[in-house]
Amino acid sequence: MVFDCEIQARLRDVNLGGHVDNVEAVRVLDEARLLFFRYVPVPGTDGRPGLLHDLPAQVTMLMGAQRIEYHAEMRFQPFQPFLVRIWVAHVGRTSITVDYELRVAPDQEPAVAAESTLVLWDTTTEAAWPISDEVRATLERYRNDPVALRPRPGA
Repeated sequence: MVFDCEIQARLRDVNLGGHVDNVEAVRVLDEARLLFFRYVPVPGTDGRPGLLHDLPAQVTMLMGAQRIEYHAEMRFQPFQPFLVRIWVAHVGRTSITVDYELRVAPDQEPAVAAESTLVLWDTTTEAAWPISDEVRATLERYRNDPVALRPRPGA
């Protein structure tokens, strides 16, 4: 499964060149990720939304790494939200990789493709938190193939 959401573009997202600034594209992905982890519907969980509803209170997420590719210019269009598709690409022992595609219109190819690796962090022990079987099972419901990113030079 994947999660599709809309994130409204803002006038302040536009830079002097008239297109959406790359920093704002990261903000859009961040908002989509927040919706995904906190509010996505999860079948079979008694109506408790969010992929991390079984996470202990002392566990939070820290950004471990991000890779973002820009494939097309993004121009601001009034009243036209960005379309973000997000899913889980990998569940490790203490980390999760989520992948994204950001479109400016439904009929267009992704303007942005990205992946983020997030580490679950126990604030009490100040160490990475091993993902429990319950959390892993919920995350696996939204598991899909990794986003197609360009090969790195020399790789």
